[in-house]
Amino acid sequence: MHDSISLESLGVPTAVIVTTTFVHEAKVQRAALGMEALLPVAIDHPLSSLTDAQIQARAAQALEQVLKVWQGTHTDPPGPQ
Repeated sequence: MHDSISLESLGVPTAVIVTTTFVHEAKVQRAALGMEALLPVAIDHPLSSLTDAQIQARAAQALEQVLKVWQGTHTDPPGPQ
């Protein structure tokens, strides 16, 4: 999160990728760091125990959202259900 905020302040578009379990924490962090406009990209949880094919699917899930972040059309993801 800190690196993304630093890069954004330099004009470098960034996308913070978190799993759905950590969306709330990402929103709390960005608020505490004064960067409400930084919208997290949320992918399904978990990540650490996946097969290569499942990780590729998560990457595809992230890519669609990352492109929207860079295009300015991404919306804030909901927190965990």
